[in-house]
Amino acid sequence: MNRRQDLTARNIPSAQDELGALGGHPDYDHPGSAYQLAFTDETFLLREELRPVRMQLELLKPELMQAEQGVQSTVVIFGSARILPRDLAEKQLAEAEAGSTSDAIRRARMQLDMSRYYEEARQLAKLITENTLQGGDPIYVVTGGGPGIMEAGNRGAHEAGGKSVGLNIVLPHEQHPNPYITPELCFRFHYFALRKMHFVMRSVALVCFPGGFGTMDELFEALTLIQTGKSRRRPILLFGREFWSRLINFDLLVETGMISPGDEKLFHYVETAEEAWSLLETEYELGGTPLL
Repeated sequence: MNRRQDLTARNIPSAQDELGALGGHPDYDHPGSAYQLAFTDETFLLREELRPVRMQLELLKPELMQAEQGVQSTVVIFGSARILPRDLAEKQLAEAEAGSTSDAIRRARMQLDMSRYYEEARQLAKLITENTLQGGDPIYVVTGGGPGIMEAGNRGAHEAGGKSVGLNIVLPHEQHPNPYITPELCFRFHYFALRKMHFVMRSVALVCFPGGFGTMDELFEALTLIQTGKSRRRPILLFGREFWSRLINFDLLVETGMISPGDEKLFHYVETAEEAWSLLETEYELGGTPLL
């Protein structure tokens, strides 16, 4: 018998060991019984008073699992779930032109025009993954895990042979994770606030494509954290100057004193994946030099 093993042996069984060893009790295995172990009691864990515990778990699970997978540095890709890949947008336009109303044709043409952003997000994720994998210090693409721009980001990383992260969220209208996320890094959130924390915690850059309320929420959260000094400054890239300058009048915010002069320089406009990658490459001296 090797007694040296006792030097590192557990003095108390782990929760997993205990759960496997314990059986039920015929007198107390009915619904409503308090006999169940607290950490296996779903009814107890879902009580209103247990919200702080659930929030802590939602913070810890992605944190621990990303660390186990070696995820240290990330680029977050935000954008609309409604933007289609080019081939699908072309198909929808052809179907609309074959027999739909003028409004349907107009919408299909707009979808095709916006599909360029899907392809740029896909290409950027490829460039990030390919170039940093070769350098030995991988930067992982993170998205919200859904369709549209999120799918494009995970898809580009997947096509480049790398891992990527998906931070999906439970919504009233059911949203499934896209098929390109690394399974060990596909997470599901209940709390928007904790999901957004994980977007920024490991990020070395945030890339924002056209999107709606959710995209703007994520963008302004990041801008606010950096503007107020709650988070270190790092590149925020807005894809599509025409879209963003029409959507938000940043100059007006400066003119009226709602933000300080210079705050409008917290972000950069970019138009292509190559331009975005060049900015990141320059910012972090990634041209063959290890990142860390």
